[in-house]
Amino acid sequence: MSRPRILFFGYSEVGYECLSLLLERGDNVVALITHEDNPNEKIWFKTPAVAAREKAIPVFTPESVNTPEWRERIAALKPDLILSVYYRHMIGTKILALPPLGAWNMHGSLLPKYRGRAPINWAVLHGEPRIGMTLHRMVKSADAGAVVDQDGVDIGPRDTAEQAFRKVLPCARRVLARQIAALLAGTTKETPQDESQANYFGGRKPEDGRILWGQTSTQIFNLIRAVTDPYPGAYTEVGAARLMVWWAETDSPAARAHAGRGAPGEVLSVAPLVVATGGGGALELTKTEWRGADVPVLCVGQRL
Repeated sequence: MSRPRILFFGYSEVGYECLSLLLERGDNVVALITHEDNPNEKIWFKTPAVAAREKAIPVFTPESVNTPEWRERIAALKPDLILSVYYRHMIGTKILALPPLGAWNMHGSLLPKYRGRAPINWAVLHGEPRIGMTLHRMVKSADAGAVVDQDGVDIGPRDTAEQAFRKVLPCARRVLARQIAALLAGTTKETPQDESQANYFGGRKPEDGRILWGQTSTQIFNLIRAVTDPYPGAYTEVGAARLMVWWAETDSPAARAHAGRGAPGEVLSVAPLVVATGGGGALELTKTEWRGADVPVLCVGQRL
């Protein structure tokens, strides 16, 4: 009996880890559909193309698979099962309907929470204490299909999004290792998602890192740690210049000493740099970087 043919859609290090698991098991992966690396994006993670090419698995990088040409090419691969892991584009229902063993996705949250793009960044931004990976059936709506399995991990209130990603990364491999035999045998058990608990977040752009000083110190700190390096970063603009804020402290001696003073966005101290936040708080900006030709000199009382 021939082994089921797996068509793998994927990107990111989560895609790398899951594809590597299949290849280590000797599963019949017939092709990888992935993305070209974006020259404007800092590629700080392994990608599944590396694992595929090591095993001479065909690698394709179409701009969209939802065209007549690509639907025909995918149908010609005769996939028995589709597995998507951090693939960034929606896969149309005509493709999802092709494999007799179904189409399945590994999503970076504990569904039904944080459907959509950049779930780990959003979870850190909202101060979540626990994140995870969920394997679910793919349907027309993003991340809305029935859940097969999920695995989670606790994260700390000072973890950056990258640190959170590193903690949760093994969860994807554990879930897939537990479920791949059932997927290939067609015996997978599914549980519908509770729609009353679902929320959805879109992709994040560099412009979404703008600091809103009327928010509390904790809210601003969570934004900073959610988008700090290797992500595009949080920022505030001063004239034509942009002050990138790569790290800050909500409870440092300087922040505590200046709490309750000034209006949100007001510079309360320049050495160290402390700025007033909403709710009577203060934030010490401990790691910053100016961008722009005309770098201003900040002074106490100035509003950012």
